[in-house]
Amino acid sequence: MNAVVDPKPAASPLALVREDLRDFGGYRSARSDKLQGEVWLNANESPWPNLADGEGELRRYPDPQPQALREALADLYGCAPEQLLVGRGSDEGIDLLVRAVCRPGGDAVVVSTPTFGMYAVSARLHGTRVIDVPLRETEGEWRCDFAAIGDAAIAQGARIVFLCSPGNPTGALLPIGEIAALAERLEGRALVVVDEAYIEFADAPSATRLIAAHRNVAVLRTLSKAHALAAARIGSVIADAELIDVLRRCQAPYPLPSACTDEALRALARAAATQTQTRIATVRAERDALADRLSRAPGIRRVYASRANFVLVRFDDAQYAFDSLLAAGVVVRDMRAAPGLGDALRISLGTPEQNAAVLAILEARA
Repeated sequence: MNAVVDPKPAASPLALVREDLRDFGGYRSARSDKLQGEVWLNANESPWPNLADGEGELRRYPDPQPQALREALADLYGCAPEQLLVGRGSDEGIDLLVRAVCRPGGDAVVVSTPTFGMYAVSARLHGTRVIDVPLRETEGEWRCDFAAIGDAAIAQGARIVFLCSPGNPTGALLPIGEIAALAERLEGRALVVVDEAYIEFADAPSATRLIAAHRNVAVLRTLSKAHALAAARIGSVIADAELIDVLRRCQAPYPLPSACTDEALRALARAAATQTQTRIATVRAERDALADRLSRAPGIRRVYASRANFVLVRFDDAQYAFDSLLAAGVVVRDMRAAPGLGDALRISLGTPEQNAAVLAILEARA
């Protein structure tokens, strides 16, 4: 009878953190210690409220990681609260990951263009090399070369691989099995960060389910898109609890204004969540209808299948299309500066009426 062999335990992500930050304590703010009291004299705050502050709450520093919000987001994303760090949008999460894992001038990150530009921006601001393994366009679809990404990460000593799923600006969803295989290949070598800013529109499983088996996976989520809270700047990093603890020590002392936390909690309440799901379903239907109609419109070379809340479109004359929309007061994203997209515009989904206006303008281009 063959003995049962337990699977090898996944390596701790602390091995990927910069050595000089593994025991870094960070800054302990006046709100770091969970103290109880009636008279608060530990943070050099004003004892009187501002005249514009009717409730007198704005004179107090906010909780760095509001527990109620962490619990609500953990419930939404299917993780434990200790696996989640909340901050100022996904952008702060990207910056924290680069700072915590990559040594300035000594490490690298891998991206796959065309993709969200903040990965490269954060890396370059931090003095970290950017390795590009471009997406491949095959038969009208954008595909990620996972084998080449793994090869590049290993050969060039990259510490982070950034994957965007669904992709921005492509709208393409990455296979979760391929992400898992890449994470296994890079265990102990690199962190695999999956940006899921648009996953709600994809009706697909989140990479958060990989974290238990692959401790080098981190996931970025946001309330900016599907939850309509872009101005509140609420984003999350979901990862192994040990990595989250390190990121928290690298974060600014008070990242979340109390008003933004309150708005987020209201937005996650049951009634608001039901409305959000209805609107997500509307966006999906409008997206597919818009893509179908645009694929048959004059002057359009290609409309890519999208799992996000936008469509990427190639034009015979992108400047003319951009100008025509702008003349009618419709602003879309010009993607022509992105690698390989010299004829493309990205069109976000609006209301049904706004989408109809876009179609009327572009279909009139005979």
